Amino acid sequence: MKKNLLKYICIVALASTGLTSCKKALELTPTNATTAEQVYSTPAGYKQSLAKVYSAYALTGSGGSASSDLGGIDAGTSDFLRLYWSAQEWTTDEAVCAWNDTDVPDFHNLSWGSNNSILRGLYFRSLYQITVANAFIRESSDDAIASRGITGNDATNIRAYRAEARFLRAYQYWILMDLFGNPPFVDETTPIGKYLPERITRAKLFAYIESELKAIETTLVAPKQNEYGRADQAADWALQARLYLNAEVYLGTGNGRYADAITYANKVINSGYTLQSNYAKLFLADNNVGNTETILSINYDGINSQNYGATTYIINASLNAAMNPTLYGVPNGGWGGNRSTSNLPLTFGDYSGNTDKRAMFYGNNLAINNINDFTQGVAVVKFKNLNSNGTTPYSIGGSATNTSSGGVYASTDFPLFRLAEMYLIYAEATLRGGTGGSTATALTGINLLRTRAYGNNSGNLNSLSLTDVLNERTRELYWEGFRRTDLIRYGLFTSASYLWPYKGGVQNGKGVESYRNLFPIPNTDLVNNPNLVQNPGY
Repeated sequence: MKKNLLKYICIVALASTGLTSCKKALELTPTNATTAEQVYSTPAGYKQSLAKVYSAYALTGSGGSASSDLGGIDAGTSDFLRLYWSAQEWTTDEAVCAWNDTDVPDFHNLSWGSNNSILRGLYFRSLYQITVANAFIRESSDDAIASRGITGNDATNIRAYRAEARFLRAYQYWILMDLFGNPPFVDETTPIGKYLPERITRAKLFAYIESELKAIETTLVAPKQNEYGRADQAADWALQARLYLNAEVYLGTGNGRYADAITYANKVINSGYTLQSNYAKLFLADNNVGNTETILSINYDGINSQNYGATTYIINASLNAAMNPTLYGVPNGGWGGNRSTSNLPLTFGDYSGNTDKRAMFYGNNLAINNINDFTQGVAVVKFKNLNSNGTTPYSIGGSATNTSSGGVYASTDFPLFRLAEMYLIYAEATLRGGTGGSTATALTGINLLRTRAYGNNSGNLNSLSLTDVLNERTRELYWEGFRRTDLIRYGLFTSASYLWPYKGGVQNGKGVESYRNLFPIPNTDLVNNPNLVQNPGY
């Protein structure tokens, strides 16, 4: 799955997403004349089609790095991870971008509107990936499998594939619920053709995601028994734990599900995954080898899955030429884009002393007086396109030229779920009053992370507060796409009680309107689909 991400034609396109290419696809026979009956005629065909569901997360289109599945959106910026990462990190204290491209400053300023092209791309990318999953789920029902004469172990395997596709769909609905609140809803039973999807409320979507994850729990492969990069039961439990930790955000104050968060975090903790002994190795190009901690990743390869999003974006945009990008595995890279505000490195205290080995920064220029000057602010070098032995993937003659992939494209996989997050969820849910948790056990879990970070117990804590857990989440999970969601859960995202440089568009930061805890439904979809309702404030 890492080296051979297969690209297959999506047979069915979602109606009414506002994308011209999708609308046309409903009226035309696929140009390669491949039909569903051909694609799904064999067990091998089913597995190849499942690869399309996964590859929709890692690729932007079926025509390589220059093509996009999303009509009207540039391929270079339509990658799921690039869009999601930017929405989750640019809006917070963990990242600020030097580029002055259209719509980029809106994220630092917390001033985006319903026509923001980056938010529109993320919204439609999630809907597209749901569409790809729906197509597979529709064709892998028990009736569909039986009609093709597939029985025995092959049929059992396909049912497990279907559970994986349902998990990936649930994950994307979680993305839409977390960021946009009340999106359109479609599943495998939705009519194909001129159909306007109904709006689903956040509360109903929460219930749907929960029911889906519970329904597939026993059909998914047992923890650690699937291929690397594919969902197993632990991934299902991890998403449930994350869902329950944020339940009060999604359902309203007083509707906490902290006991459930503890239960499902515990399931993952006891499932056989273990912390990787070397934290830095989790973010290197060979992080697929011997990785005991990552539960589910998006897999990338500098030759076979090239695009300008993903970890290629995260790594290149965090460097400039003065930093010698060769040292980070992208000798022809370095885009001078993303760095942190002062708040992130200061969370580590003496970050330049590197006592906590998770503090992976470049430079000491904390102050940002000119947001468009990449050299102002501390660069983050957590993700690298280097193997554990220091070599660059696809290097020539052992040197770090990496010319066969242009010296730009990264092979570093991105963790969507890893064990460390589960220790943090257990601790926070316990401190928030969840039953079934122990403060002593919570402290032990946090200290496991800190022992790894320091190499000994010198950094271990003797007690634990909610603020301690948030700070530990910052140190452990920074630049992994958590920060916006975390700050909202703690009531710090829009309020004036916690500030960072350029929050609200001023250098020292300011509070903003609370409605910005949700992003707007893109105006293009509101125009196309009268069933939708704009989120308050936009």
